[in-house]
Amino acid sequence: MGEALTDALYGLAWGTVKKLPEPVADALGRTVADTAWRRRGKGVLRLEANLARVVPDASPARLAELSRAGMRSYMRYWMESFRLPAWSKDRIRGGFAPQDLHHLTDGLAGGRGVVLALPHMANYDLAGAWVTTKLGVPFTTVAERLKPETLYDRFVAYREGLGMEVLPHAGGSAFGTLSRRLRAGGLVCLVADRDLSASGVEVDFFGERAKMPAGPARLALQTGALLLPVTLWYDRSPVLQGRVHPPIEAPPGGTRAEQAAAMTQQLADAFASGIAEHPQDWHMLQRLWLADLAPRPAGGRPDQSPGTEKP
Repeated sequence: MGEALTDALYGLAWGTVKKLPEPVADALGRTVADTAWRRRGKGVLRLEANLARVVPDASPARLAELSRAGMRSYMRYWMESFRLPAWSKDRIRGGFAPQDLHHLTDGLAGGRGVVLALPHMANYDLAGAWVTTKLGVPFTTVAERLKPETLYDRFVAYREGLGMEVLPHAGGSAFGTLSRRLRAGGLVCLVADRDLSASGVEVDFFGERAKMPAGPARLALQTGALLLPVTLWYDRSPVLQGRVHPPIEAPPGGTRAEQAAAMTQQLADAFASGIAEHPQDWHMLQRLWLADLAPRPAGGRPDQSPGTEKP
């Protein structure tokens, strides 16, 4: 799909879906999800292969059922995201019901910066809007630069409109800015379940090796901030569900790199616990495990296809 067409389609969706009655938007999302699932494209097949790691004893019928539910959950994310800018503040305040929120509020009340680390589960944009609206707490996050640039600008404007400070992922300045926010007692939120870069940390994830970003752990170690995993899921209600997991502390001894690696493994374990409970709400339509990655071409990056990832 050409870059201009991609941008135009996203623009059309944001302009149109938010104007639809909610039952119509919900039905549209399910229809799109079921159509994509029946076509068995690369993203659906990859999602199913990933879910096979999460639920290793699942039968083919069970995996198919999970992948269909996963596509419906994925499209619920998109339908909500297209409509979220039109939601009232009251609707946002009532749209998320996190468990164990005291881990976050106690950390912030103590003047300690907090890093929230999340996997690609359910709707982290809605959770972020709830934090800025219900708790009245601004936070900083990063976004990978998308092509075309106009599409990246759309997502930045969308998230800034929800009360987030958004930094570009590319370049070396983001880490310094995030560190300053945390030292000032602020909040940083990062999606942290997939990193195929050279700086990614190898972790054990559902019994196999994968790479996850070291950034959340490195930020916590450098600034003294609290590191909290968060997992999200949907139930049958219109309200997003979630859990703030207990803090991940730095292990005693070892180098800074060894401490960061150990903390990243603990993050992976917390993510795995939430994903295992709600596998259909993990929107991982791309390769993740190292065993699935194609060899790195000379001078190139590892293969990151197929599938579409939430930006």
